Amino acid sequence: MTHTFPELIVGGVLVAPFATYLMTALVVVIVLRPLLHVVGFAKMFSHASIAELSLYVTILSLSMLLL
Repeated sequence: MTHTFPELIVGGVLVAPFATYLMTALVVVIVLRPLLHVVGFAKMFSHASIAELSLYVTILSLSMLLL
């Protein structure tokens, strides 16, 4: 049983599916940043950048599982 991965083709070059997942997670985090700012996400943590990186990794892993 093999799993076929959907490759992204850019200019005739196949891009690995992981690169697509990276870009998807980055776009989701960029869209969520204004909402997180309104909610006060940075004030909840002592190191807001590490918390945001953790959120990015969580979104990345969820996108890999679900897509």
